[in-house]
Amino acid sequence: MAHDLTKRDLEHLAELSRIALDPQEEEKLLRDLGNILDHFKELQKLDVADVPPMTGGTDLTNVFRKDGAAHGGTENTNRGAGVSAFPEKEGGYLRVPPVFG
Repeated sequence: MAHDLTKRDLEHLAELSRIALDPQEEEKLLRDLGNILDHFKELQKLDVADVPPMTGGTDLTNVFRKDGAAHGGTENTNRGAGVSAFPEKEGGYLRVPPVFG
């Protein structure tokens, strides 16, 4: 099958991707890319009208919970837990030692 990729197209793609090709690489790459494009032309001939679209290659669904307040309430029931055990407090905040000297 003949492909439509020219040497000029390959040089343009190499320039866009900032790849320097030597002449031997150009010929091999032109052949390889042409074979890939020919393969896609073959795939385009397939009738996929009755094939449902896929996302992610699997039928699995999201298992994450919905965002929102826990247990239907809007109040955090753990607020202040452990504060009494914290060694230093200042102005209503927990005081920690400096991390960076």
